[in-house]
Amino acid sequence: MTNETSYLAFIWQEKSNHRYLLLALGSSVVLFILFKILYPYPDFFSDSYSYIEAAYNHLTISIWPIGYSKFLTVVHYLTHSDTALIAIQYFLLQISLLHLFFSVRYFFVLTQLQSKLTFVLFFINPLSLYLCNYVNSDPLFASVSIFWIVELIWIIRKPKIHHVFSQGILLFICFTIRNNAYYYPIVATACIFLSHQSVLRKIAGVLMPLCLIIPFIVQTQNEAYKKTGVRQFSLFTGWQLANNALYIYDKIDVVASDFPTPASKELNNFAKTYFTHIKSDAFHDYLNSYVGNYFIREPEAPLKKYYQIHYSSKKDTDIVRSWGRASADFEPFGKTIILKYPISYAQYFVLPNIGHYFLPPMSHLERYNYGQPEIDPIAATWFDLPTTQVSCISYDLQQFLILYVALFGVLNINLLWLWVRLFLRKRNLSAESRIPNEIWLLSLFFILNFAFSVSTTENILRYQFIPLVVIIPFSQIAINWLSINPTSQKIKSTSAKPTQLVV
Repeated sequence: MTNETSYLAFIWQEKSNHRYLLLALGSSVVLFILFKILYPYPDFFSDSYSYIEAAYNHLTISIWPIGYSKFLTVVHYLTHSDTALIAIQYFLLQISLLHLFFSVRYFFVLTQLQSKLTFVLFFINPLSLYLCNYVNSDPLFASVSIFWIVELIWIIRKPKIHHVFSQGILLFICFTIRNNAYYYPIVATACIFLSHQSVLRKIAGVLMPLCLIIPFIVQTQNEAYKKTGVRQFSLFTGWQLANNALYIYDKIDVVASDFPTPASKELNNFAKTYFTHIKSDAFHDYLNSYVGNYFIREPEAPLKKYYQIHYSSKKDTDIVRSWGRASADFEPFGKTIILKYPISYAQYFVLPNIGHYFLPPMSHLERYNYGQPEIDPIAATWFDLPTTQVSCISYDLQQFLILYVALFGVLNINLLWLWVRLFLRKRNLSAESRIPNEIWLLSLFFILNFAFSVSTTENILRYQFIPLVVIIPFSQIAINWLSINPTSQKIKSTSAKPTQLVV
């Protein structure tokens, strides 16, 4: 292969790449067929029904970002088949992984062993099958995010104007699907300014996603105002802030007069009553082992008690309105505590959550359909299923996915060690042998993901699927770069053309 070889020619003409492509496509089809024989129905949990209800009622705003519900609507216009939906989710994810796999091989030197290891972890991966079997935003968000990350790598290595605009569109789509995309614009901005492009193109690259995201935020806030009487971008933010604040409530001296609204004062009374019956140390040990956001999930906790008293409507079309109004009530309570007691928040929420980041619990991935043989009627209606009964080979077989919890922990420990080595190496580098920009870029992605994950919500495995995937090639890129002696061999600049690969 020469440096001028195009990306598509590189994939199709290189024998090893041609073989990888056919193996990836063939194995994906075979594994999907086998998986659907074992699990003929999708997997559902509470969020699944919220997404379906938003799609079924053609809502413009919901409890969760509306992007996935719109995706369900588009697929529903094409087919009502649940198997088709899961197939679209799975093969979209596999295509995004193919793009990442070949882009890494196109730009970076990989050994045969590294290529084979990456291929197996990407494409012979049961976690992808289980994740995509959910009616949930995780697989779509993962696919679009991986496409977006690949575009950032291209912008660093071989920037073209279409990459700048395509990453902006992908970033916007991510923003409509999951709140985890909040930090994506920071990564995109850093990538564009690290790239070798004209100033005008860099400015356009930064502004382009904002021109899509800002109107979306305004439109969402307007729709929220129509439903709830309060301008909110996310109808979940108040719940999350109040939940996080309650994790530290018994460790601080709360002053009732600090709360700015009658609703927040009332919620404080609920919390005070609740914690009078709690043994603090034992309760925090329990919280640290609890999977998910305790105060959002537990019906006897203050948030649900307040919600049951003030928002007891049972009509499906009113759930979004009542949830959003409750979120607006909860937000001042959560903000007041977190902003006034940041050290306690770091000590009793963030620090315990770090352990869950490195070893994220499996949560819903642990059991199929909560271990129940029945789904909600709205799911059966949406997919034209003749009954609400579902079946699978085993409700508990997927507990072997705990291996991916261990893998994520090991990969992150290795990442920390790589960063230490990069820091030590950087001190002895000449200007010509600087650390490549893509290493800086992906390091920023992992750091922001870590900071966002441990500071905003309780961690579980499905939240960390994207970093789990991206860390695999990133670690190999860093290892290979560290193996080069900077005093005897110059590192190619980040604008260099594709390097010759070892295959």
